[in-house]
Amino acid sequence: MFLSVFDMFKIGIGPSSSHTMGPMVAAARFLDKMRAADFTCHGVKGSLHGSLAFTGVGHASDRATILGLAGFVPETYDHEKAEAALEQIRETHTVSPEGLPELAFNPKEDLQFDFGPNLPGHANGMILMATDKQGDVILQETYYSIGGGFVMTEAELAQGRNTDEGDPVPYPFKSAAEMLEMAETSGKSIAEMKKANEHARGGPESLTSGVTRIWQVMNDCIERGMTTDGILPGGLNVKRRAKGIRDALIEERGTNLNAPHKINDWMSLYAMAVNEENAAGGQVVTAPTNGAAGVVPAVVKYWLEHVPGASEAQIEDFLLTAAAIGGLVKFNASISGAEAGCQAEVGSASAMGAAGLAAVLGGTPAQIENAAEIALEHHLGMTCDPVKGLVQVPCIERNGLGAIKAVSAASLALRGDGTHLVPLDACIETMRQTGADMSEKYKETSLGGLAVNVPNC
Repeated sequence: MFLSVFDMFKIGIGPSSSHTMGPMVAAARFLDKMRAADFTCHGVKGSLHGSLAFTGVGHASDRATILGLAGFVPETYDHEKAEAALEQIRETHTVSPEGLPELAFNPKEDLQFDFGPNLPGHANGMILMATDKQGDVILQETYYSIGGGFVMTEAELAQGRNTDEGDPVPYPFKSAAEMLEMAETSGKSIAEMKKANEHARGGPESLTSGVTRIWQVMNDCIERGMTTDGILPGGLNVKRRAKGIRDALIEERGTNLNAPHKINDWMSLYAMAVNEENAAGGQVVTAPTNGAAGVVPAVVKYWLEHVPGASEAQIEDFLLTAAAIGGLVKFNASISGAEAGCQAEVGSASAMGAAGLAAVLGGTPAQIENAAEIALEHHLGMTCDPVKGLVQVPCIERNGLGAIKAVSAASLALRGDGTHLVPLDACIETMRQTGADMSEKYKETSLGGLAVNVPNC
């Protein structure tokens, strides 16, 4: 099994990897399908199903689908160009993606929210269609946004969502047990094994430059979030808090009245800064999802800014280790809030952050596995219940607490020798089972939990 560090950490846009990035990616794939067709298409239409319908407006799923059909992709997204394109589409009722003729598309009529039963493959389903001059459907595809910006067609999902058809890698661990066994046999760290796998697929240069770019985007996102104030979009009137917290913390520096627990405020600050940017539709890195995008960057930033001896030279090891853990969770369970609740998002992110921190603090593979298990175990059962379908309440603060738990988990694990009762594999399987048993209203539908007990205005 191989999931690249660049699968777990994707550069994209907010507010949701499943509900914003996923639909945009699916639309781009459908355009490619239209370009490859041996007939001429004259229009496009689509429908959003399951969680994409229930929280689609709050997550900008409709906006992302429209822009995707116009040719936009997350990696090169430009906000000003997107706004101009949306205005033109509203006026002309057409989209003009590169390599295709002008296509009829009226967003109000041609993109439907279907609030009926989920499509069979996943809670995040969408159907895209191309039409002829008469408006009859001549091409159709069903897509599923399965978390973290990953998109699969109906056929791909049926064939096996975790199929890996790439070149062989030297350390193809599919479980934490296999990972630890390979580490012991090879004498390599988790980061070294992951690096060897990445080199086998993409080469050393692309790994180094790619990881550098990932951290740059993460750090830039933190800095923007800490220096921007105002009200977040969406109608909840949630005020950005990161800038105010940062200003207060800086003002309190150098006094003799600082309590030791104030370090938690710094960790929460870094995470909340990212997730406020995400909620505003800014550029973020999935880690492993947008809804959990603040946890891993916050732990890295905490380590660099507050832990003696920390060095940016070790960021690659941090992110490689974190990606190894995230890959195990995705392969054996889920990173999708619509599939397994927020335990799959912030819980997975906290496990990744704990593992990465334990690695750069000198932890053994066993201690790193223990750190990830502690962090994930104490997120089990967490529901996904965004108020008004927006990635704001409780998501922003939840990332801060996920970062704090990650640091605590790494610290606890490093106090032991790696021996512990509950294996990470058992914890991941428990998370999968819990997600399967969880009521749909607690899985990113905004039909339960805080979403129905907090006023939406």
